[in-house]
Amino acid sequence: MPRKRPGAIRAVRRLEERRPPEWAYELGRIDRLSLDVSAAVHLAESRGHGYEIQPGRTAQLLRSYRAFLRGPGSGLRLVASRCPSCPGCQYEDVAVVRDGLQAVVCGVPPRTGIELRRLLARLDAEFRRRTLPDPDPNRVTDWRGMPYPWWHRRLYEGGWQ
Repeated sequence: MPRKRPGAIRAVRRLEERRPPEWAYELGRIDRLSLDVSAAVHLAESRGHGYEIQPGRTAQLLRSYRAFLRGPGSGLRLVASRCPSCPGCQYEDVAVVRDGLQAVVCGVPPRTGIELRRLLARLDAEFRRRTLPDPDPNRVTDWRGMPYPWWHRRLYEGGWQ
């Protein structure tokens, strides 16, 4: 079975981890991220991959995630969006917000994304601490049999949607 030469693999990595263009730095910092990571996120947003990664969406998603975690009380419950198919309304559900943040993490180069993953790890720890797991085992997988990410398997307000 043929395989890629080590030099070809290194060349692809160098292309992926190249410094973002100057315009990405001019867009400024995103919520508590360094300028280099913010520029990489701006570059990923400009390339776009669906609804999750659009220009300015990462900052909006981080604000929504933090706003949910600032909610009163010790136990939080997720709230399903009223219109989950609408591109704007779907982000009322914090699990969909977390999906968007995961898409951004996957859209930036691995070395650059370390800082973003650390930020999300701290926020996720708070999310796990303040929400309860859904005890119903039937809601663990989607219609294809694929497991939902852990943030979808938390208790929703008024039952799971």
